[in-house]
Amino acid sequence: MVVDDHPMWRDAVARDLAESGFEVVATAGDGEQAVRRARAAAPDVLVLDLNLPAKPGVQVCKELVAADPALRVLVLSASGEHADVLEAVKSGATGYLLKSASTEELLDAVRRTAAGDPVFTPGLAGLVLGEYRRLAAEPAPAGGAVADGEPRAPRLTDRETEVLRLVAKGLSYKQIAERLVISHRTVQNHVQNTLGKLQLHNRVELVRYAIERGLDGG
Repeated sequence: MVVDDHPMWRDAVARDLAESGFEVVATAGDGEQAVRRARAAAPDVLVLDLNLPAKPGVQVCKELVAADPALRVLVLSASGEHADVLEAVKSGATGYLLKSASTEELLDAVRRTAAGDPVFTPGLAGLVLGEYRRLAAEPAPAGGAVADGEPRAPRLTDRETEVLRLVAKGLSYKQIAERLVISHRTVQNHVQNTLGKLQLHNRVELVRYAIERGLDGG
């Protein structure tokens, strides 16, 4: 599904995707319409502009990902402002591409987003990871759930922990599957199970969780 308030841009992106074999189930031109149509059409991937009338893109993202955690959101924005990128990721977006990207880069980004990989315009991935490292380094707020030795800490299997460690290192599902000699589908299942146990919404949050626990080193 493609959401953008500029009809020519929206139609061009939808046409490029359709011509490349993607099924475009819906389009929308403002935030309210986007939420309504996405709930009806249930897309796998949402290509979303941030600057929308009626309801901002980050709010659209937040509402739709909360309603359907399996939804993958690729933000396609003219803004490379760090604050916009971080806000989009915090609202549940799994990728962020600038509108200056070529058609080929967009198609590749949608394919990778559909496969569950985080996709960022070069330079922005480091920004997001850096921000998560900064947040992870901050002391936990007083009186948090960690007070009693994390009484409700979810238990992950050894294999789930292994997959989580490789996700944190930035490996794609395909690379993880090859390294552990298991299928791509099995990797996806492990990630979905881990997301469920940890009550996280997407792979970006999973990377943050892993970094907070030092699983990205070594």
